[in-house]
Amino acid sequence: MIVIVVAVVVVALIVGGWLYGRANRLDRLNVRVDLARQSLESALDRRTVVVRAIAAWMATNGDPQARAAARELLTCADAAEHAPWEAREDVENALSAALARVEADSRPAALVGELADAETRVMMARRFYNDAVRDTLALADRFLVRALRLGGRSTRPHYFEIVERMTPGQGDAPE
Repeated sequence: MIVIVVAVVVVALIVGGWLYGRANRLDRLNVRVDLARQSLESALDRRTVVVRAIAAWMATNGDPQARAAARELLTCADAAEHAPWEAREDVENALSAALARVEADSRPAALVGELADAETRVMMARRFYNDAVRDTLALADRFLVRALRLGGRSTRPHYFEIVERMTPGQGDAPE
């Protein structure tokens, strides 16, 4: 009888330790998603600042058509800065489309370099974020994790899908 009780206690400790480990791992993955999201938001905000600088340069150094494009860029930048996270994908794609419609060779070289750097940072941050989401969902979707609610009350993360770099003419396609 004592052997059975000891065996049950040992099995309970092993299973409890495994469940604790899974819950702890899921919590760490959720923290990783949160940190990656903050990094992605920072990269998107930096790109918006560069777009504002391009729009300001176009507004002061261009013809009426360039001024109209500058107003469109500023409108898209405002929308991107003030959009809630759930709508950020759409407004960032609109910003990319507006940016693709502006001729790259009409910008100063410094702003072209800044924009390329900002877009590279957005691309990398988006990939890190989506990797963190993938890893989190892979663990959260396991049967025992769902059945025993090891994720607690954390919300399920969602992938962030935007066009990485639009080429001129790509943003002109009808939706």
